[in-house]
Amino acid sequence: MKIKALVMDVDGTLTDGRIYIGSDGECMKAFNVKDGYGIAQILPKHGILPIIITGRASAITERRAEELNIHCLYQNVSNKVSVLKKIMDENKLVSDAVAYIGDDLNDLPAMKVCGCVGCPNDSTKEVLEYADYVCTKNGGAGAVREFIDYIVKECEHEIRK
Repeated sequence: MKIKALVMDVDGTLTDGRIYIGSDGECMKAFNVKDGYGIAQILPKHGILPIIITGRASAITERRAEELNIHCLYQNVSNKVSVLKKIMDENKLVSDAVAYIGDDLNDLPAMKVCGCVGCPNDSTKEVLEYADYVCTKNGGAGAVREFIDYIVKECEHEIRK
C-alpha cells in the first residue's frame, strides 16, 4: 500500500535530542538540512503528508515546521496515539498508509498504529527492536531523510507484518 503520511517525532529524531539553554533561558536545537530537503521537496512529490507529533512544545519546532510547510504540527502531546488516530480519521488514512519515525518509548504506542516504522540508529533498545527500518544515521544527522528515501523506494509496496 502506498504511504500517504509520514509522522515524525522531533527531539532525538529530527534533532540529536540535545537542547541548548542559554543563561537568559533561550533555547536552541539543531535540525539537519538533508531532513528538511526530504520533507519539503521529496514528500510532496510523492503525495506524502508530513506530520509532526512531539511531546515537547517549542517555538523553535514551530518555526522549523513553517519553513518546511508542515501544516500538521502537534506539540506538547502526551498521548500520541489519540492525536494520530484523530489525524488519520480527519484525513481518511488507514494504518497501512501511515509511516512513523521516532526514537524513544513514548513513540512506541503510536508506532504500533502505523504500517511502516523507522527509527534513528541511536534509538532506545525497544524502538530498535520494533522498527521495520533502522536508519544508519542517528537522530538529527539525516535519519529522517534516510527513512524518507526508504519509504519512497521500499515501503510504499509493503504492508506491515
